[in-house]
Amino acid sequence: MKLLSTARDLTRRRARERTGLFVTEGVRAVEELLASPIGVPASGLLRGALVSPALESTPRGMALRAVLDRVLDAASVSILEVSDAELASAADTESPQGILVVAKQLEQSFDGLARPVSRLVVLDGVQDPGNVGTILRTSEALGADAVVALPGSADLWSAKVVRGAMGSRFRLPAFHASADALSDFCRASDVALWTADGEGEPVDSWTARAPERLAIVVGNEGSGVSSALSAVAERSVAIPVRGVESLNVAIATGILLYALRR
Repeated sequence: MKLLSTARDLTRRRARERTGLFVTEGVRAVEELLASPIGVPASGLLRGALVSPALESTPRGMALRAVLDRVLDAASVSILEVSDAELASAADTESPQGILVVAKQLEQSFDGLARPVSRLVVLDGVQDPGNVGTILRTSEALGADAVVALPGSADLWSAKVVRGAMGSRFRLPAFHASADALSDFCRASDVALWTADGEGEPVDSWTARAPERLAIVVGNEGSGVSSALSAVAERSVAIPVRGVESLNVAIATGILLYALRR
C-alpha cells in the first residue's frame, strides 16, 4: 500500500516539492495526462495508479481503465486496486471518480523555452489554485508560450491547478521562478515587461502597438502586482471597466492576452 501512502502525502505542497511528484485525479484529467508527453510509457514519468470500483461504473470509466492498463503495463508501472473510501482519502475532490495517477513532474525552466519567446504570462502572488488552473488553460488557448509563477503563487502541480487547467498543465510550459530570474531572462531575451494594474493605461490603446516579445504580469487577488515588479516594469496597462472595482484575475488575464495577441 506504499502507493496509497505516497498519494496521501502528495496532498501537501511540501511533499510535492520534496519528491518532485504530483497526482492527477478524475476521468477527464487522467485522460488528458495519458494523451500528453507524460503519459508516454517511454517517458519514465508515470509512477502508478490507484483504481477503485467507481471507475468502471460508467462506459467512459471502463474505456479509460482499458487504456490505463495498456499504458502502465508498457511502462512497467503498477495499478493498485483500492476501495472507494481509500481512494477518497488520497484525493483532493469529493468525487475522484475512482481514478488517481501518480507521476513525476516535468522539469521546466527558462532554459527550456523555445526561442524567440513572444508571450509570457507571469503570476505574481496569484494564490487561488482555481484561478491558476484557469489561467494556464486560457494562456494555452490564446497563444502564450509559457506561464511563470513567482514566489507567493499557488503550486503549479497541486491537484486543483492540474484539474482546473484541463490538460493544459501537461502541454504548456509552466514553472516557478524568482523575480530576479524573470528580470534576467527578459533582459537577455529582449522581452518587454508589463504589469496589469487598474491604474494603468487602457490596454486598448496598446493593442496595435504591443511589443513582439512581451511578459505580462498579473498580481495577487487582493493586493495586485508587487511594488518591486511595478517599479521595474516598462508599462502598466488596465482593462477599462465600469460599475465594478476590478475583475477576477483569471478573467482579466484572458482579456489582456486577447487584447495583446500577436
